[in-house]
Amino acid sequence: MLASILDPTSGIAIALQILVILSALLLGTRYGGLGLGLISGIGLMIMVFLFGLQPGEPPVGVMLTIIAVIGCAATLQQARGLEVMMQQAEKFLRAHPERITILAPLTTWFLTVLCGTGHVVYTMFPIIEDIALKKGIRPERPMAVASTSAQMGITASPVSVATVSLASILAENAGLIDQAYSIPQILMVAMPASLSGVLLAALWSLRRGKDLDKDPVFQERMKDPEFAKSINESSHSLLDVKFEKSAVNSVWIFLAAIVFVVVLGAFDGLRPAWPNADGVMKPLSMNLAIQMVMLFAGAMILLFCKTDHKKIASTPVFKAGMTAVFSVFGVAWMADTFFSTHIDALEEQLGSVVQAAPWAYAIVLLVVSKLVNSQAAALTAIAPIGLALGIDPKVIIGFYGASYGYWILPTYPSDLACIGFDRTGTTRIGKYVINHSFLIPGAISVFTSCVVGSLLAQVLL
Repeated sequence: MLASILDPTSGIAIALQILVILSALLLGTRYGGLGLGLISGIGLMIMVFLFGLQPGEPPVGVMLTIIAVIGCAATLQQARGLEVMMQQAEKFLRAHPERITILAPLTTWFLTVLCGTGHVVYTMFPIIEDIALKKGIRPERPMAVASTSAQMGITASPVSVATVSLASILAENAGLIDQAYSIPQILMVAMPASLSGVLLAALWSLRRGKDLDKDPVFQERMKDPEFAKSINESSHSLLDVKFEKSAVNSVWIFLAAIVFVVVLGAFDGLRPAWPNADGVMKPLSMNLAIQMVMLFAGAMILLFCKTDHKKIASTPVFKAGMTAVFSVFGVAWMADTFFSTHIDALEEQLGSVVQAAPWAYAIVLLVVSKLVNSQAAALTAIAPIGLALGIDPKVIIGFYGASYGYWILPTYPSDLACIGFDRTGTTRIGKYVINHSFLIPGAISVFTSCVVGSLLAQVLL
């Protein structure tokens, strides 16, 4: 018995190692992204020093790329560029208030696609609620789906942490899969797949719940004069805010950087090339290209857009992004340590299973995403394993939407913020927790994205 436990490749030892990983993930989620990264270090120490596993490779390339993107986006936020984008989004929504349930999720999705982070949605929640109330529309209808759509936008953004991570993973495993897939190739599948999920979820939301004038709970609350006054008199808007030209310029610089990244990914010949060890000319990797472009764009915003450099590190985008980096660092390193040791045995036992039922990969990715509350962390931990087990990279790309799994329980900050901004109480967590406002929109979005993405990946790639 003791000999089996001491042998790191024995069945008992492998089962205990899996238990260690799951325990670290479950415990880490109680302390947020930073805590998840730290507690993953406990699992790493146990596997290396107790079970004798050789440490895997931390995802340094992915982490550096994420840092470069986050640095540029945080500089944009400090230059007030994000507020400029929010203002334009509000103008669009207020021009068509009767269609808020359809347009709100499309707007939050598009903003995330442009900015690479779903955290831009916080400013939009009070605006969406205000528009819905003025038209007598149940706020839950546009708000809940707007929250899930913002996270779906991550799987369609060329500069999101998750997309950069997926492209990096495919590039790093190019020798294993015989082909590296560029960001434009990933997006021509992921973008329409993600958008399809958002549209279907928005259409479903049109009829959810009772209209406010027929909702007995809301009508009872309206009998309170103070509550009624807060509903009828308050207004949230960015339309009257005047921005300096420097803030607008920061948006143009950022958007130009995004376009340049996509173009570089689409045309290898635009990237400088050098001979490798075999004398074959190899273009600059997209990892390094993204890092350089984002650093350059951030520098331009810093130098020419009146940015307070002392406050960049205190922006919400920077804090959330660096938390994601730390989470990816700990989780991916711990997972790689386990799987790099046992990959041959796992491929022998599970290779035929996952190739016969590739949807099993999507389920695992979805569950891990919920555990770690991060699309990038889930992909960094699971996608390399899927490739090593022989899953077609087209399947990996097609199931990209499954990396968004934290709609299952209402614990993600944007969902909690959405509930807080809905003063009517229609966007809520139910009595049994699982019956919350984001469950069905999230499920529709992810399922549709995976179906459409899988079909497009087989046709387009």
